[in-house]
Amino acid sequence: MIGGIAGDIIGSVYEHSPTKRTDFPLFPIGACFTDDTILTVAIAESFVSGRSYAQSLENFYYKYPNAPYGARFQKWASSHDHKPYQSWGNGSAMRVSPVAYVHESLAEVLDEAKRSAEVTHNHEEGIKGAQATACAIYMASHQYSKEQIRIEISSRFAYDLSRSLSDIRPSYSCDLSCQHTVPEAITCFLESDSYESCIRNAVSLGGDADTMACISGSIAEPFYGGLPVSIRENVLSRLDEEIVRVLIAFDSKFNTSNSYRLGINQSG
Repeated sequence: MIGGIAGDIIGSVYEHSPTKRTDFPLFPIGACFTDDTILTVAIAESFVSGRSYAQSLENFYYKYPNAPYGARFQKWASSHDHKPYQSWGNGSAMRVSPVAYVHESLAEVLDEAKRSAEVTHNHEEGIKGAQATACAIYMASHQYSKEQIRIEISSRFAYDLSRSLSDIRPSYSCDLSCQHTVPEAITCFLESDSYESCIRNAVSLGGDADTMACISGSIAEPFYGGLPVSIRENVLSRLDEEIVRVLIAFDSKFNTSNSYRLGINQSG
């Protein structure tokens, strides 16, 4: 989960100032967590507290009312009318990472990912994007190879993972849909050789940088065994007490052995 949060923070500056380069500064002035982190933590908090997804998402919306939420989510959260709104946006995929750690089997993870998505994103593509992301995270955390992940995602979800980043990058621009975000984010992971290179790949596509990096970083974190210490510490310094509290509680409840646990505990 911290891998997705780090991706969100690193990508935050480049969402509105896109780059096609991979040698950008990781933490320039203004790098901060966005709604991607907030809603990911809201999903985690629902597992810790037993609240419904809808309750937790609404609670965190009011705790962080000034975050850059999508207009439809903002209307949903503020109206108290928790009816899904047929979204196929990438919000269902960027917030799903906690789901991959709460069940033992892939079938259970896929079912839970569907439930986490359809509270708002009940369009087929919104559900598929959340399931594909959770599937990739689950497989990465269970020592599957990149080729096994590629084959599973391609066959199960009919995503085209045959294109290289050099094919995608020249014409790619900001797209908020699952169907044009999740496959590209997974490709960023597949072409990486470290956590950091995965994040650099995601941002360098010049798209919805924070969400792309959040999705791909969520997969890269378990695959590469955590985050580099310098990135982890930089990320932790940008999180507030409420977010850290949920991360610790989730880690403790589900024994996820995430690489950030010791760093958080040492920092208080």
